Amino acid sequence: MKRRTRMMRAVAAVTTSLALTAVAAGGAVAATPGWTPLTPAEEPAANPLKGFVPFAGQYDPATNTFPHSMEWAYFPLDAVMTGPDTFDWTVFEASLADIASRGHQTALRFYLDYPTRESGIPQFLIDGGLEVRPYDEFNNNGVSVSPDYDDPNLRAALDSFVAALGERYDGDPRIGYVQAGLVGFWGEWHTWPYNGDGRPNWMPSDETQLDILQDFVAAFPTTEIQVRNPNTMNAPLPIGYHDDSFALSTMISPLGWHFMDNMVAAGATEKWQQYSIGGELRPELQPCIFSAAGCPVIEEGGDNDFAGSLEQTHATWLLNHYAFQTGYSEADKPAALAAAQSLGYSFRATEAWVPATTGAGATTIGLTVSNIGVAPFYYDWPISIAYLDATGAVVRSVETDWLISDVASGATEQFVTTVDTTGLPAGDYTVVAQVANPLPGGMPVRFANASQDADVDGWLTLGVTTVAAAGAAPVPGTAGAPELAATGADVSTLLGLAAAVTLLGLAGVVAERRVARR
Repeated sequence: MKRRTRMMRAVAAVTTSLALTAVAAGGAVAATPGWTPLTPAEEPAANPLKGFVPFAGQYDPATNTFPHSMEWAYFPLDAVMTGPDTFDWTVFEASLADIASRGHQTALRFYLDYPTRESGIPQFLIDGGLEVRPYDEFNNNGVSVSPDYDDPNLRAALDSFVAALGERYDGDPRIGYVQAGLVGFWGEWHTWPYNGDGRPNWMPSDETQLDILQDFVAAFPTTEIQVRNPNTMNAPLPIGYHDDSFALSTMISPLGWHFMDNMVAAGATEKWQQYSIGGELRPELQPCIFSAAGCPVIEEGGDNDFAGSLEQTHATWLLNHYAFQTGYSEADKPAALAAAQSLGYSFRATEAWVPATTGAGATTIGLTVSNIGVAPFYYDWPISIAYLDATGAVVRSVETDWLISDVASGATEQFVTTVDTTGLPAGDYTVVAQVANPLPGGMPVRFANASQDADVDGWLTLGVTTVAAAGAAPVPGTAGAPELAATGADVSTLLGLAAAVTLLGLAGVVAERRVARR
């Protein structure tokens, strides 16, 4: 079992989870004495690694105005695999680079069999005698073919490919999500109607399926991976899911086969708290689900319910190409934008500690953050603090050990750190915070606050401070370490160690929390 270690260190205080008190109070977080409340606002129009996503290369990025931070890409395996252990990544690299050039990250899947497209099976496997099966369903008319997934040569090739893909691309900031495709029609891990119900079963054996999933787990300890169908085989694995019929066959139902029915049967309904949920808004619903009239019933027992599907799945992102290729009417677009914003995380800073004056050497900065969204942020991106001079230029920037991933959905975290101000000229400064995107040119995580982007694009304004001249003491009562929020019990009981460190004015590690992920 792989583990991702998340370490959060607070200076002069224990970083405190306020989830219980925040939820009990209906989400409101009382201002901590001495801290400055920050004004809330709506979730920004777009944030990284969440929201609606278009098919890369199938829309005009120059004219489309629907906000987004990712693009989706399919790749046939034969585009990169040239032999049992040889690869040519040229096409794949070009696609990643093209998407990244727009400041977007890629969600992707490789396939062997995509109905209506030429087969993605590498030629060396066909030349080696791999059995393939033609079919006409899904308007394929024999264009693509379904391979024998249990063929030893194919199994070995898939092992080799997934290992090579992970070795080269795990943790690549250009990639947001990798779906464990390869198996079934469209790489969606089904071969219906060839599923053994009156017809041959073309799916691989359970042994082969598990082998492929374990390949992905071994190859991608950092990058989020997803698979289509929740079941008892993959439920124990550190893998998320993608629902490619979102809002139609998603919610728990009497039918027993919807996405959430399978999640319940697999015991995986809480996996979203550690592993991401994605998918595709069902294409037939994309044009109509955000209209006042809604969509007609296209499937008996179908949901036709976006909000209900989101509530049950905690999805973070969805393909919705209609929003980008055709676009919504002026009447429907507000609801579509709101739906995109409702996916995944939403961070709101509730209060900040910025001393009015700062003596030379160091100062304490604090920030309280709530996640009012339906899901966590799944990557360990740190929060940075910066000082702006009177011109708005960043003159001092410090990457803290605060991780935005530590703020769980429905929870609040209070962070405190020490910033070295040595060498800053005396004067007035604006203090700002940012969760930077590791993708060069990628959008940062923006907060649902009125002061987001108020002074500099991509940064949240926390307050203003005056750095005193060397040798000058701060004005009494305007500097020092902040008081921490309590969780309903006595502060001295919960934060005794932190209070002691605070009173001594020491900067150091006072808490360490590790969260198992892999």
